[in-house]
Amino acid sequence: MDQIDIDLLGILQEDARITVSDLSKKLSLSRPSVSERLLRLQEKGIILEFSARISPAKLGRETLLFIQISELKEEPYVFEEFIKKEMDIIECHRVTGLVSYTIKAAVSGIEGMRELVDRLIPFGTINTSVILASPVPYRHILPYNKES
Repeated sequence: MDQIDIDLLGILQEDARITVSDLSKKLSLSRPSVSERLLRLQEKGIILEFSARISPAKLGRETLLFIQISELKEEPYVFEEFIKKEMDIIECHRVTGLVSYTIKAAVSGIEGMRELVDRLIPFGTINTSVILASPVPYRHILPYNKES
């Protein structure tokens, strides 16, 4: 990956809707060259997808939660199949340590939180935290600078 690829990744993370034509102007490359680089970054699995970031609050899910599940009462695959169908959950990670899973959820208020917790209780011990603020809600990722 060269500096042009790194610049391309930075621009795309700022605006994934940018056209190939505009990318070519910003990078001072031909459109076919930009298209080829995009395809190569996708084929290598560096670019996973192009998507929109949505405001949960604007969709009526103003309460964000972190939920930790420990002392799992089911096999992990059973729990994971349940979680994949649970639309209030926007992230789920199997982790090491005393906690088995860390989940991020977006619900509609305290009632939505109660309902989600009630659905999760059969799977293990639940520890829920309401997110009060997110100083770093999302960060763009670029390769480490090898000179640092």
